[in-house]
Formats: sequence, C-alpha cells, structure tokens
Amino acid sequence: MFIDGRKVPEGTVVETDLAIIGAGAAGISIARELAGTGISVTLIESGGFDFDPETQDLYEGESVGVDYPLTSSRLRYFGGTTNHWGGWCRPFEPIDFEERDWVAHSGWPITRADLDPFYERAREVCQIRSPAFDDASAWEEGGKPLPLAGGEVETRFFLYSPPTRFGKKYRPDIERAKNVACYLHSNVTEIVPTENGAEVERLDIQTLSGVRFTVKPKACVLATGGIENARMLLLSNSVEKAGLGNRNGIVGRFFMEHPHVPSPATFLVTDLDLVASWYRTYTKVVTPAGNVVMRGCLLMNEAYLRRTKRLGTVITFAPSRSIPVTPDAALADGSEEERARAEAAARQDGMFRSVLQLARSTTSSPAASGEAGWRLGVGCASEQEPNPASRITLSHEKDALGLPRTRLSWALKKSDADSLRGNLEAVARAFGGWGEGRVQVLFPERDEWTEAEGWGNHHLGTTRMAADPKRGVVDADCRVHGMSNFFVAGSSLFPTGSTVNPTLTIVALALRLSDHLKRRFAQSAAVQ
Repeated sequence: MFIDGRKVPEGTVVETDLAIIGAGAAGISIARELAGTGISVTLIESGGFDFDPETQDLYEGESVGVDYPLTSSRLRYFGGTTNHWGGWCRPFEPIDFEERDWVAHSGWPITRADLDPFYERAREVCQIRSPAFDDASAWEEGGKPLPLAGGEVETRFFLYSPPTRFGKKYRPDIERAKNVACYLHSNVTEIVPTENGAEVERLDIQTLSGVRFTVKPKACVLATGGIENARMLLLSNSVEKAGLGNRNGIVGRFFMEHPHVPSPATFLVTDLDLVASWYRTYTKVVTPAGNVVMRGCLLMNEAYLRRTKRLGTVITFAPSRSIPVTPDAALADGSEEERARAEAAARQDGMFRSVLQLARSTTSSPAASGEAGWRLGVGCASEQEPNPASRITLSHEKDALGLPRTRLSWALKKSDADSLRGNLEAVARAFGGWGEGRVQVLFPERDEWTEAEGWGNHHLGTTRMAADPKRGVVDADCRVHGMSNFFVAGSSLFPTGSTVNPTLTIVALALRLSDHLKRRFAQSAAVQ
C-alpha cells in the first residue's frame, strides 16, 4: 500500500512494528522480505515515484577537500539510486572482511562465509541468473582467461543485473503487501530516542508542503545511503547532543569511495584474438537459467596483496584499436593543430610498433596482415584505506526543511596512490611474462593525491560495523551500539570498501538483517 504523506492529516501518529527509513535497494529488500509476515512495516520515502528537483535538492551540501558531487551521485525517489545504477555485481573477496595488519582500521565483525548464503539470495533479487563470478569454465565458449605470468593477477568476472530498477520491479510487491505501508513524499527530520537514549521512541516526519506527522515503531531501520545515513544520525541530536550512535565520535567518519582512473595504463597485445571478447565488452551468454550478461576483469591475487601489503585494484578493458604495420601519413591538409595531433599519434604508434616487435621477437607469433598489434583501453577502480579524517559533518547552511545540509570532507592518501601504482606494475609484469603483451604504466608516482580523476559514486563507511563500540557505530547484527531497537542498512556499514561495486553486498547485508528482524519479532511474540 502506498500513501502520499502530503495528504496525511496533520499530527497523525502511525504506530507500527518496524519503520524503514529509505526505499532504495536496502529498504525495499527488507520490506519485501517482511511482506506477508505478521510484522507491520512502515516504509518511509522522501520522494515519490518520479524524479523531483525540489526533493533532489535535499541532497545538496558542501564539498571540501577532494571535490565531489553530492547531488548528482544519488537519486531521491522510490527505488533510490537503483533508478540509475549500471548493474555491475560481484561479491567482495574473503580478504576484504579480514583485519589486515597493513590496512589501518580494517576488519569486519563478520566473514565472507557469514555472508555467502545471503549473496546467493541477493543474486536472485538483482536478477542475476548465474553464480559463476569466479568460474571461467562457465564462459569458455566466449574465450579463455589471459594466461598471465607470475600469479599476481587473476581473471574474475562481473555479472550484470539488467540492471534491476528496484522501484519499478518491486513496486507491485510493496503495493500488494497488506502488512506494508509506504509513505511517499515523507521526510524524517529526526529520529527521537527515549530520554536515556537506549531505544528509538518516534520518528518526526515532515513533507515539503509542510505536513507534519509521527511514526512510533517498535524497531527502526535507517537505510538512506552512505552519506544520508550519517547525516540523519547527526541531525537526531535533541537527546544525544552529538547525534545518535555517536557517543564515541565515529558517526560520519571513514567516508570512502572507489577512486576511478580512466586511463591508468596503455595495454598492447600482439593479436586481439588472444584476448577473449568478454574482457572487452558486455557479453550476453545463454544459460539454462536464462541470459546472463558478464564481463571479465583483472583482480590482484590474495597472496600478492598479503606479500606486498597493498590495497586492491580492479581493471577492466575498454574498446580497442589496431596499430598498423605501416605508419599512417601525417595530414597534408588541415590546420596546424590537426597536423600536430596527427604527427603525435604517428610517433606514438611508432613507439608501440617497436614495443610489439619486441614482444613478437619473444613469442615468435606472426603479425596479422596489415597490423602490428592492438592497443586496449583500460579503466580501473581502487580500494581506499579507511581514513577517519574523511568524514560527514553538518553544514551551517539549511535545506528546505530547515535542516543543516551535509558537509563532506573527502581525502585521498598517498598509500592509496602507491597501491594503485604498484598494482599496475604487477599487471605489467604479468603481461610481459606472458609474452604476447606489454603495458605502459601512465599513473604517476605521487607525493600526494589531492584530486580524483573519477569515482564510482559509491558512498561507503560512515556508520561502520565493529564489535567494539569505540571502533564502529553498529554491531555485527547492524544494531546501533547502545540502542536496543535501532538498526542501519546500506554501504555506510562497510568498514572497508573492497574494489568492486557495492550493490550486491548492500542487498546481501539487508537480507541478513531481515532474517535477524524476523527472529527478533518472533522471539518477542513468543515472550508475550
């Protein structure tokens, strides 16, 4: 059932078993899991069914440190950011959950094994019809993995959600569920606890049209995204002056992203046929379970990361172009600028031909007619070291609801750049050892990294999980430390960010939290 919050009578009090703040991937997943149970669920969404500029503006704020867009990286209506995500999915690696002695502030209170059964369920929610994230034999009809030397770099696979637009795909499920009421155009302005701060008492709600009402839940889940989760906790300060869950000053800290570098290296191969087509493009594969879109990528081997004490990097190939055996003539006509560009390109191709000739002298592979080899474009994304100085705080500026806006200070560290550079060199060694390729590393060594070339629009880490309240905001069950009935969902939970896109893990954690909530309400009913 959907209810327009703008039409709710002023001062209404809604009593419910569970309130979920935010109808994105996490919030909708939890609501669906509880649909049809005896648990009454109130799902609260700031937007409606479509994009609205006034609602979207509530994301606006200040960005200091590394410049970062706050408004354009998220969508604030039913379905959340799944309304424009790209569908890239793969689970985190087991090492990503570990406390690594070379990564400060690392370590999850759960393991990959704890999350494995929920990854399986999350795959179904995201409409992925294969579990073969690591099994090259599943895709052998499309080619074989590159036989890279040295054991430092491995081929793995992204599998793609269609992408699932949670708002469109699962809207009928929410509409049909008799125990679920979704309030649209409804903004939580404060999560108000009891006087001792031990549990959530009520949610104060306001619409942009000025209507105010209240939700009184027995339990509450905050699922508004990696930035808004922290902001909402900081805004909820009428009882806990530093904000809910913030007695140890952790809320908002450890903001992470996945720095993206669009051209970190030039990859040369002697023969394009040696590189499976699924490395270079989205590839549709027909399986008994249905069509699967997949793509090969390069990841760093776990043993290599332990030995070198580096953070992870994922590398994907982009469109390619051939390098001719005979140099193209520079433009005879055209502007001086055009001739200069043509001459520079010819010089570069000449250098590449020399490099490929060296590769061929090593492998003795014949050149294809008319071409010396191929140049592959690549992109990469990297893991960031958790940094307490990267944080969300509240701005002095106010939004249309009269609430302080977000202030984000995002910092990159030299260690982040060093890991990326070192990993690119490892890939270069792997290609050189293979013999059919060469890599020119373009990402420079840096004394500091002050500007990001790009990012994944992945907001991570601001309400991190930890067994120790001094190290995190929530425990292994996603429950806010020191509060009995308050939980957080989404990528703000991540103590470390891995190198891959977060949505599959967000959904897996949400499904795990759903099971916990079912048990909690079942136990409560049994006691009564």
